[in-house]
Amino acid sequence: MITAKAAADSAVPSVPGTAVATGVPEREEPAWPWKDAPIRALVQRIHQLQAERAQAFRRLEEWSVQVTPTCRRGHLQYLRSGPPYDFPRYRSTVHEVTQAFAAASREVLAVEAELAGPRGQPLLASHVRSLQQLEQTRLATVALLQLMGAPELSGQENALEMHPLKMKVIKTMEAISEVLQDLRFDAESAE
Repeated sequence: MITAKAAADSAVPSVPGTAVATGVPEREEPAWPWKDAPIRALVQRIHQLQAERAQAFRRLEEWSVQVTPTCRRGHLQYLRSGPPYDFPRYRSTVHEVTQAFAAASREVLAVEAELAGPRGQPLLASHVRSLQQLEQTRLATVALLQLMGAPELSGQENALEMHPLKMKVIKTMEAISEVLQDLRFDAESAE
């Protein structure tokens, strides 16, 4: 169920003058604090957003089954809570994590647009775009691993299918680290 607050928070800023026609008040686009920031600051912000994503992944992985050896705890707690399972708490965590990922993605895309457009830095923008694509791959793979770890689906056949996905997560994380290094190095060269 989408609440009025959630709908307002996710609303796309309107085109000026549409408020009268639609009866919906216009939502002013907030000033982006990075508009005139140096490239170095934009790259630092990307790194901060990556740290926020990592924190969100840790929260998500608390509910997953053996995506990595250190992230079994939360999902096992969920499994031990049932049946009946503590689904409302799990759903709430997934919702919070989803909002964190969406907020980070919106800002990453804004940085990419700033680098590609006004800053004239297509190489840096392509690094940011690659980073975003890798994060999407990582999130989709972790979600699939979570589904495959559900008690209804667990079995030997699933365990064999999960190993390549775990390796994909690891390889994706390595690729993310490489892109971040390339971004930092190329940003230093751009200034």
